Amino acid sequence: MSEAPRQATRLDAIEGRFDPWLLGASIALACLGVVMVASSSIAIGEGLNVGPFYFLTRHIVFLAIGLGLAAWMMRTELKMIEQHNQWLLLLCFVLLLLVFVPGIGHTVNGARRWLNLGVSNFQAVEAVKLLYIVWLSSYLVRFRDEVNATWMAMLKPLGVAVLLVCLLIMQPDFGSLSLILAITAGMLVLGGVHLPRMFGPVLVGLPVLAVIAIAEPYRMRRFTSFLDPWADPFDSGYQLTNALMAVGRGEWFGVGLGDSVQKLSYLPEAHTDFILAVIAEELGLFGVTLVIGLYALLVGRAFWVGLKCVEMRRHFAGYCAFGIALWMSLQSFVSIGVNLGLLPTKGLTLPLISSGGSSVLMTCAALGLLLRVSYELDRAERQVARLRGEALQPSAGNIPATAQPVGATATAVRGTNRLRQRIEPTLGRTA
Repeated sequence: MSEAPRQATRLDAIEGRFDPWLLGASIALACLGVVMVASSSIAIGEGLNVGPFYFLTRHIVFLAIGLGLAAWMMRTELKMIEQHNQWLLLLCFVLLLLVFVPGIGHTVNGARRWLNLGVSNFQAVEAVKLLYIVWLSSYLVRFRDEVNATWMAMLKPLGVAVLLVCLLIMQPDFGSLSLILAITAGMLVLGGVHLPRMFGPVLVGLPVLAVIAIAEPYRMRRFTSFLDPWADPFDSGYQLTNALMAVGRGEWFGVGLGDSVQKLSYLPEAHTDFILAVIAEELGLFGVTLVIGLYALLVGRAFWVGLKCVEMRRHFAGYCAFGIALWMSLQSFVSIGVNLGLLPTKGLTLPLISSGGSSVLMTCAALGLLLRVSYELDRAERQVARLRGEALQPSAGNIPATAQPVGATATAVRGTNRLRQRIEPTLGRTA
């Protein structure tokens, strides 16, 4: 057997490692979420006569299923995911259209956003976020040069995002549609779009979003109450005033775990949208800083992994990491801002912490994909290190590398370059 096949076999046998910082931050956020859902939902469960631990049990069940999804994503090769990118985009539209089908779509609080799965409801847009990020990552790989050079290649993903937004407006879900548009713009910028070309769509899109935001009376009330919640503390400003009182009571280190007063049927959605206010009351500024620090670690590490992937020409993996980082950072930023009175009220959960089956499931799947990206990055780095080490080793006869024939050295270099292309594939089109 020749040396090249033996070398390829050794390279294929090299395994990678999951990024410990990503894994540690994800586990810490999930554990904190279990504790805070248990603390914040007891009074709500008793008030609804479903038992004090109903929401905790439900959260743990969804978290366990989410861990199964994450484990599956962590074991799936990225090249297998990329091959089905067109079907993923089609699935996005199918999921958003299914909510309008009688018997399948389910309405909650006047919004038709859920799919009735029999045992539970599933919010379709949560799956759409991940599927759309994967499709957009593949698109940016296939048309990387065109996105930077032509209007049409840049406008195509924006057009897809607008179609998704139109379906979300019909549901309605202003928070998710704003998130999808922001993720699209962020990924296009990170994918190398010509920045001056982005000004036109942005200048057109912002006024349209403003009109959509104020078109519905309830959205306008949310915006005005955000500016001065104390002007109507028992109606339009009720949620925010109670959240601010919870934050104020927490001071530096909180009133103690489980001792929140606002969660006792005063603060609406204490276990979902306003769970950070309960954290602020029970754990104080220390708890809020801990939560923000964990998200900063998770998002920062995700961007770092994405950058390393792009540097190694693993563009699909890098763009997936960028998209998930944008998703986690924007959604956590909005949720934290709402709880602290910095942003108008939006129905976005705090990833991995808030109770919510759909959000927990798809956040776990997204983080599983992110960990897979880190695994393949580490594996590629180990393979490159092996190649470089073998290229620098002397021949079997202990002949110094400088004394080897020029032809043999050139052959070794060409062989190394070919193997490197195998483990650092440039997916899609190249310049």
